[in-house]
Amino acid sequence: QKQLVESGGGLVQVGGSLRLSCAASGFSLDSYNVGWFRQAPGKEREGVSCTSSDESSTYYADSVKGRFTISRDNIKNTIYLQMNSLKPEDTAVYYCVADGPIPIGVPAMCTIPMEDLEVEGQGTLVTVSS
Repeated sequence: QKQLVESGGGLVQVGGSLRLSCAASGFSLDSYNVGWFRQAPGKEREGVSCTSSDESSTYYADSVKGRFTISRDNIKNTIYLQMNSLKPEDTAVYYCVADGPIPIGVPAMCTIPMEDLEVEGQGTLVTVSS
């Protein structure tokens, strides 16, 4: 069974940093494009960042460009999201996603409904306090 499990969420002050991790099990991420979505209270879910299997194509939402960095470790079968200079509007549940083994391309993967992707995690809550 393909699974993604997020960790690393929590409470952080404005301007702080967090690193989210997402461990995959039941499949290898090698040929999968991966990404992160988020859903803030009262708002629609949005694609935050996605990257291709070889990291040659990467997308960031305008709201996080220059502050967030997506990365992957195919040996550890894990995806990461480094979040710096956090703002109150970054408060949301963050979900990791994967699509493959013939994946939807990047940036398209980050612009379609998360439910249309192959695998999604259960989410981890990030709260940024002012």
